[in-house]
Amino acid sequence: MTLAESRKERATAAQQPATAYTGITDRTQLNPIFARPGEDTDLPLDRIPDGESLPETAYQIVHDESMLDGNARLNLATFVGTWMDDYASRLYAESADKNMIDKDEYPQTAAIETRCWKMVAGLWNAPDREKAIGTSTIGSSEACMLGGLALKRRWQQARRAEGKPTDKPNLVLSSAVQVCWEKFCNYWDVEARYVPISDEHKVLDGFELEKYVDENTIGVVAIMGVTYTGMYEPVAQISEALDRIQQDTGLDIKIHVDGASGGMIAPFLQPQLAWDFRVDRVVSISTSAHKYGLVYPGLGWVVWRTVEDLPADLVFDVTYLGGHMPSFALNFSRPGAQVLLQYYLFLRLGFDGYYRVQKASQDVALYLSGEIAKMPAFELWNDGSDIPVFAWQLKKDHTDKWTLYHLSERLRLKGWLIPAYPMPDNLTDLTVQRIVVRNGLSRNLAESLVLDIQEAVDYLDRLESPMPTEGMAASFTH
Repeated sequence: MTLAESRKERATAAQQPATAYTGITDRTQLNPIFARPGEDTDLPLDRIPDGESLPETAYQIVHDESMLDGNARLNLATFVGTWMDDYASRLYAESADKNMIDKDEYPQTAAIETRCWKMVAGLWNAPDREKAIGTSTIGSSEACMLGGLALKRRWQQARRAEGKPTDKPNLVLSSAVQVCWEKFCNYWDVEARYVPISDEHKVLDGFELEKYVDENTIGVVAIMGVTYTGMYEPVAQISEALDRIQQDTGLDIKIHVDGASGGMIAPFLQPQLAWDFRVDRVVSISTSAHKYGLVYPGLGWVVWRTVEDLPADLVFDVTYLGGHMPSFALNFSRPGAQVLLQYYLFLRLGFDGYYRVQKASQDVALYLSGEIAKMPAFELWNDGSDIPVFAWQLKKDHTDKWTLYHLSERLRLKGWLIPAYPMPDNLTDLTVQRIVVRNGLSRNLAESLVLDIQEAVDYLDRLESPMPTEGMAASFTH
């Protein structure tokens, strides 16, 4: 067996990426310079060692392995924040032991959680923050699932009150929806009805929505910042389509807005855009605080327009931690530190500070998309004027020697992680590349990236024969 074959086999067996530095043995050898007298220098990788190690030794092993990860600032695939300032890091270390669920032991953290979701509700133009209800979550995936569960339960309750069956719920989604919604429908036995995107309708925009909704529809999901491209779905336009459907059929279908990224962008950069609780059909909104909320992972928020929009039978009263405390979550014990970090950022940045941070990211995105649009090889799908995310495709007939997958690999040689992947159903023959601009990608770094893309394209365009495609795989980070 060759080294490459052995490494691939181990990566598959351990469900690790093939790029992980796992070696070909099941041991890790400690450099003698770090070992203390009497300590083992040969430790197993996949089982607990027989003996103890000094904390300095264990630290050094983990430190050395983790430094083999990529450079987070050059990772333009992920939406997840990778940097906070020193005061935030200090606060994180001080509060790492706080359990968010234990509101009796940590009442001040619980109070801060409430302050935060009320602040978020205000950002999203809740008609009355005192009548709204919200919670923190471990991330936006949990927040989405809680929003979906509330839609399903409200639909079930209404159907039972009318003496109708509740065994065939469905949820209407864009075909470009984030995978957490596929999980929701799978896990909670809801039929997913995907409205396909196309060149003419790049997002779910209400077109032919009447073909997908019926009396079993629990709701429609609108995305503020589609994962594939970063584009906003026009929530008000979707609501208007549902208004027409109600006029024709009597069906009153509500909207959950998945604002994983746009929920913390639109209030600052597009304050006049009606996508939030200003749209009457929107009953709940979720966001990812560890994306453009600028907090370390993992933290999300979900807010309902009114207490009545969150069915009371979904909320549990937990008593065995020392006091009465309501709980609506998929997780139980979870970190409270990130909630404190969110509060810290709200205090530190304020509205103006968030605006400046998000505007700087958007400016970099528009610069990058503009430079890439000038390159003869590419055609933009969008330009990053919604959230600071954009995608592009190869121009038709530009080349038969290489693909965007090859460009992605070429850029990775310089440290840049820029994914290439196929678009969803109805557009699976179209491959795009996407850049996510986060806080920390400066204009200078962006200029360096443009030069590296130009250099990579020049190299690929000079090829005299096609690049091999065997083993090419899509890379995609949510």
